[in-house]
Amino acid sequence: MEANTSGTGRLPAAFLTPGSSSFMDFLSEHQPELLPGRRTLPPVQGVIEAPHGTTIVAVTFPGGVVLAGDRRATMGNVIAQRDIEKVFPADEYSAVGIAGTAGLAVEMVKLFQLELEHFEKVEGAQLSLEGKANRLSTMIRSNLGMAMQGLAVVPLFAGYDVDREKGRIFSYDVTGGRSEEHGFAATGSGSIFARGAMKKLFREDLSEAEATTLVVQALYDAADDDSATGGPDVARRIYPIVTVITEDGYRRLSEDESSGIARSVLERRLEQPDGPRASLL
Repeated sequence: MEANTSGTGRLPAAFLTPGSSSFMDFLSEHQPELLPGRRTLPPVQGVIEAPHGTTIVAVTFPGGVVLAGDRRATMGNVIAQRDIEKVFPADEYSAVGIAGTAGLAVEMVKLFQLELEHFEKVEGAQLSLEGKANRLSTMIRSNLGMAMQGLAVVPLFAGYDVDREKGRIFSYDVTGGRSEEHGFAATGSGSIFARGAMKKLFREDLSEAEATTLVVQALYDAADDDSATGGPDVARRIYPIVTVITEDGYRRLSEDESSGIARSVLERRLEQPDGPRASLL
């Protein structure tokens, strides 16, 4: 919204009117056309070609949760981008990984970040992790019209629950249906292969280092069987984005850390192309 009226420097009346602590409700009341779900869609014939993000994975460990994603975006059978970013911080204690139509997904994440920040400023406190998951569910549901035209957004939400003192993972469907996942989860085109890898490698007592290695192993397996998922690209120095969320907050692994994990996985795959067969990372 435009913050200033023409030439006066004063805020419009909408900004001074008491209302909900939800930024989405604020937009719905004053400028609903800015919400993705309220836009008028042109008539479409056939499938809309747009870049799509693919595989996102998450795994919990005692003390937190790891959320990671590959870097490839595809458009049909073409690689649209090799170094797209699919994992974003939502706030200090949570993050979102995006799969689906990339442009709409990034826009939804930005709106979600603003929604959480607006609530915190108005209420003077953060939403609970459960509340954040519910807000994201509402935003996905508002995109159903576009999803019906093939422009779906299916994120994975993860965070550290400060009340329960543990990491938690939430998955969604295109209608906004929300499910809490226990232990590990994956979404996107390579999710079936990533989930299979995590199922064999997951343990309740994983360390943080083991959890970050596990998600890279899962993304490697997804890339091995799904052409839309990109594996570690050593030649171009493009590695998965790996984030860790604990009681200390959100942290994205540095490029050196991510590349170190990816290279160690690649070296072991030279001896075991199909990856570890036991619960050993």
